[in-house]
Amino acid sequence: MPIMPNRKMEKLLTRCIIDHKENVYRLAYSYVKNKEDALDIVQDSIYKALKSIELLNKPEAIKSWFFKIVVYTSLDFLRKQKNVQIVDEETIDSYSSGTKDIYPNIDLEKTLDDLPHKYRSVIVLRYFEDLKIEEVAEILHENVNTIKSRLYQALQLLRITMNDEPAKEVK
Repeated sequence: MPIMPNRKMEKLLTRCIIDHKENVYRLAYSYVKNKEDALDIVQDSIYKALKSIELLNKPEAIKSWFFKIVVYTSLDFLRKQKNVQIVDEETIDSYSSGTKDIYPNIDLEKTLDDLPHKYRSVIVLRYFEDLKIEEVAEILHENVNTIKSRLYQALQLLRITMNDEPAKEVK
């Protein structure tokens, strides 16, 4: 397939970004759980995509190519932030001994956060971004069967984790 001139590819990328801006932001946010960081990731991803647009061989795959950049930029960001733990007020309040009763509440978001990245990525892309298995495989640079397997394992882990906590009696 002939390589498209850069200007055409840039227009195609711009259209993709505009058409999917909410999904791209939501994808970044699903990793970092912070508005500013998610916006930074989107901005970095756009920069990386523009810088490497000539590497895109198939213009019809621009969406999954750009989503892949967002996923890897998010993972890079998380790796860099791994040693830095910022605690928000809500977390501090939950550990302080106040008069408020705090009950353990396991919800989907917390459980998803605890999943290893390889499983969380599959769940987020498949169910939250509503991508097909083939698109998820392309974004994560994996075999379709590997993605199916990871999806199955991720759902099993979610079921086990969500059902594992026994109900505790409140006194």
